[in-house]
Amino acid sequence: MSKYFVLAFIGLGLLIMFYQNMNGAPDSSVEVLVPSFSATALKGQELFNENCSGCHGENGSGSDVGPPLIHDIYKPSHHGDQAFYLAAQIGVRAHHWPYGNMPRQPHITPEVMASVIQFVRETQRANGISMQ
Repeated sequence: MSKYFVLAFIGLGLLIMFYQNMNGAPDSSVEVLVPSFSATALKGQELFNENCSGCHGENGSGSDVGPPLIHDIYKPSHHGDQAFYLAAQIGVRAHHWPYGNMPRQPHITPEVMASVIQFVRETQRANGISMQ
């Protein structure tokens, strides 16, 4: 009987740790290494600063109102490029962080998003985030 209690206790602890890790707000004071960008990513950085940094922070580092994009959760194997296009087109229901829903951004065209995505991916790569 005590063996099951210990296993249940360990399982509960792991669930609590997982929940806190997935739902805790990121530390928005973490500095992001900014690489030398390709021409497309430079344009994307400019467009990101104009349209996205108000919520997602400088260089995608996150803020008090939006998650960091320079984070393993947003690597291509978990949030592919299409997820970024869809986020702008239709918005995003809160699912990883406690910031609330992201409203759609109808003024952001696919061409703008292509540059922004290039900026995000090059910044992720420079910060050791796997591109797989």
